[in-house]
Amino acid sequence: MNEIVFVTTNKGKIASAQKELKNIKVLPISEELSEPRSDDIQEIAKHKVLQAYEIVKRPCIALDAGFFISHLNGFPRAYVNHMLDTIGINGVLKLMNNEDNRSCEFRSCLAYYDGEEINFFESKSKGIISDEIRGTENEKKWSDLWYIFIPEKFNKTLAEFNEADFDEYSRIKEASCITQFGKWFHSKG
Repeated sequence: MNEIVFVTTNKGKIASAQKELKNIKVLPISEELSEPRSDDIQEIAKHKVLQAYEIVKRPCIALDAGFFISHLNGFPRAYVNHMLDTIGINGVLKLMNNEDNRSCEFRSCLAYYDGEEINFFESKSKGIISDEIRGTENEKKWSDLWYIFIPEKFNKTLAEFNEADFDEYSRIKEASCITQFGKWFHSKG
């Protein structure tokens, strides 16, 4: 069986990778990676995977994601953690108070580095921001944004999803950067 090292401290990202990477064993390495001050998620993913490779000294993946709110000119972009640490999801809801345009999207970029070449895999997940915090704690959660993000074609937040909802969401949304990587990695193996 193929295997890949995934360097991240985010348990939700590890859970997603383990579920989506069929026939590839995910070896999680919990290590905090620094991020450059940039709102370009591909640049951040590149920086993270190069650091990760220096730590593990073997082919590995790293992932970065951003959250883009249309009404707020794309805020917070790649600065999700800073936004969550400062205004939090309650602050986002206040900024969106009485706003009709609630469209937003997650953008993700997975970077793979084998010591010679970097490959990037990107995906988007469109949706809207709910009017209130909804849902419960979930081991699949990547971010507190799951309490206010309602994916396209759904009427509940990711934090309200059950297993059947996650299966349906996986079926109808754009292939995630993790799934794209898995197909590519398997085909080159």
